[in-house]
This record gives sequence, C-alpha cells and structure tokens, in this order.
Amino acid sequence: MNVYETELRQRALTLLRGGARNADVARELNVPAGTIGSWLYADRRRRGIPSQRPADCPQCTGGEFDRLAYAYLLGLYLGDGCISQGRRGVYALRIACADAWPGIMDACAEAMQIIRPANKVFRVQRQGCQYVTCLSKHWTCLFPQHGPGKKHDRHIALAEWQQEIVDAHPWEFISGLIHSDGCRITNWATRLVRGERRRYEYPRYFFTNLSADILRLYTDTLDRVGVEWKDTNGKNISVARRASVALMDAHVGPKY
Repeated sequence: MNVYETELRQRALTLLRGGARNADVARELNVPAGTIGSWLYADRRRRGIPSQRPADCPQCTGGEFDRLAYAYLLGLYLGDGCISQGRRGVYALRIACADAWPGIMDACAEAMQIIRPANKVFRVQRQGCQYVTCLSKHWTCLFPQHGPGKKHDRHIALAEWQQEIVDAHPWEFISGLIHSDGCRITNWATRLVRGERRRYEYPRYFFTNLSADILRLYTDTLDRVGVEWKDTNGKNISVARRASVALMDAHVGPKY
C-alpha cells in the first residue's frame, strides 16, 4: 500500500479546490485517480460540502473529458461491449477482452478509467476472456447506443457530439473497432512464375460484425482517412491493398 506525504495530499487538495479535474491532478502528481477521488471526498465531508460527481458527462453537464480515450473506448464498445442496468440507477459497462491479447485488455482498462476517473475499473474472468468492467450512472449518457437486445438487432447511429469526436480522432475509433472485432492476418496465395508455382504472403486486415450500421460507421471512417476496403460477404470488411495496409499498420497494427 502506498503511503503519501501530507504535503503531497495538501497540494492535491489545493489544486482540486481550485477547480482542477481529478484526472489532471492524478497525472500531475503521479497519484492514482482513485486515490485523488478519495482525498477529495474526505475533504468535502470534513468541510460539510455535499459529494459531487465529476462533471464529465457531455449529455448531463457539458463537462470536459478525454476525447481521444473516448474515441477508442467507443470503438471497443461497439465491437465487444455491453451495458447492463443494476440497482439504484447504476449501469455496468463491460468490454469482453480475450486472454490472448493482454495489451488490449490493459488499454481498454486505461481508457475506461480515464473516462470515469472516480469509478473503479475491475476485471471479471470468464473462459478465454476477461470482462473489463466499470460501474457508473452515466454510461447510458456517454453511450446512447445502449438499448434492449443485441446491437445488430437495432439501429445504431452516432450522436452529433460522438461523430465530432470520431472525426477528430478517427484512428483511435478504428483501433477500438479492430481491437474488438477485427484482426490483422497474413494471407497466402500461389502463382506461376516461369512455369513454377510459388507461394507468396501478404498482410490483411479484417473487421467482422453482424450490424450493418456498425460496419458502415467503420467503412465511413476508413474513407475519411484514405483506406481502401472491400465488403466480402455483408458482414466482413477487408483491407488488403498494400498502401492501405501500410496506413493501418502505422496507426493500428496487430493485436498485442
């Protein structure tokens, strides 16, 4: 357990009382966001100030939040995420992350924590994967695509403020989609060269989803960044042209 100096704690409280965001103070002082949140809560209780939730929900308060992290988390949610309602109006955001890709699991947890710095992010082990999970009353505000049933059985469209974020950070959104429902593989084929059949290999990206709306969000974003793509069967988008694969490699890369 980390024990922090009184001077460091007081410095954090001075910044927080001045209006600084929990996440900014945590980064500046190199202290976990959860610790900063507990200090702020205890300080407000001592001074008789009612507890307040961070003003980081664009639908409820218009508060600021990290849009780059949100673009990535949005891609993960549309691919392998779900939101379920619990007690007292609290919702659970769960992103299924395969055990084979621990780096993506960590990136998902980090993005989730950045978006909700005062809320605990935890992982629930299941066969072959972990559900990266966080509880908040604001997940349905931050992800208005939530609704009853499976995502591919209902209409999925981005709100205007979400589209602005995707337009500003297209590669983070694409990365989230690929890291959830996509992959980078090596294809191979054979061809005759001077009468001899030879094998050659080439890299390729795939994104697979049953929702035509989510596929369209993916391909529209690929168009905006200049990536050529092909719809192979109505649920699978392929990127195979050399220049486009190079772009994807520069900004997304293989799972890790």
